[in-house]
Amino acid sequence: MYEPNVVGDWQEYDEHAGLRVRVHRLEAAEPPRGRDDAAAGLTYFSLRVTVENRGSRNVGIHLEDGQIDVRTGPDGEAAFIDWRNSQFVEGFDVYPLRRVTAVLYAAGPEASLSQIDVQVQLRVDEEWADRRMWVGGIGLHEPGAGAAPGAGRDCLAHQVSNYLRDQAEKGTA
Repeated sequence: MYEPNVVGDWQEYDEHAGLRVRVHRLEAAEPPRGRDDAAAGLTYFSLRVTVENRGSRNVGIHLEDGQIDVRTGPDGEAAFIDWRNSQFVEGFDVYPLRRVTAVLYAAGPEASLSQIDVQVQLRVDEEWADRRMWVGGIGLHEPGAGAAPGAGRDCLAHQVSNYLRDQAEKGTA
């Protein structure tokens, strides 16, 4: 696995030319079919995982339960995944210049939601791709989403974003 991405960033797969994925729209949200009893006392949030095909051929995408892992807080506690309310991608052919999106509903202790880690492992044409990781949190803004200057300055996602930006600038010098 490579260095983590910030929620909202696209990640390309070298082994699958033209295929890229991102975790985005991480936000507090109630599930559409009601709360699961097992999530009593927890705060719900949702996120989206979008796969885009910029290649020249169609690819079969699988993004099901067990391929998305969500952790919260500084200790990386597992979030409660609400499988009943989530929408996964089960064997969908993504044609060139098309996208497919999975919507995941999860819950965790409210105090831990300022730090959320999401790992995704796609299955492309029955072949497993490498795992990728995104970091973010509830109350943080995605890049370019109009975040106020200084918002989230001390959070992990902001630190990762700065690190990645610094590394990119060093590579272009």
